[in-house]
Amino acid sequence: MIWENYLKENGIRITAGRISILNIIEASDKGLSAESIYTECKKQKNNLNLSTIYRTLELLEDKNVIKKINIDGPAIFVLKKENHKHILQCDVCHKSVEIPCPMEEIEEAIKAKVGFSLTKHKLELNGICDKCKKENW
Repeated sequence: MIWENYLKENGIRITAGRISILNIIEASDKGLSAESIYTECKKQKNNLNLSTIYRTLELLEDKNVIKKINIDGPAIFVLKKENHKHILQCDVCHKSVEIPCPMEEIEEAIKAKVGFSLTKHKLELNGICDKCKKENW
């Protein structure tokens, strides 16, 4: 992606550090911690300090460019992508509610722990809405 254009279109000031951080995250096949990004910046001869990386990650998360995932250990960061949604349906009244897919965090945890990338998933959730629970239980 051409990050300069993306940042400009979304009202985010363009800096070499932001571009470097976004390129590093984009090039990775898994979520990266701030420390991993810092290490990669040093390898690429980008003179960014760790506090700048943390501030940039916070800004990019606030602007919905990246997503912060807290699993086990330091937080990791991934580019935000369009996720599909799941439908919850009440077993009693059949009311439907759409929710974002919760699998992104699980997928990143699996990648971080064992290096396994999911190619697809099937998620089935059953339940009863609050109204039916109050009336029937």
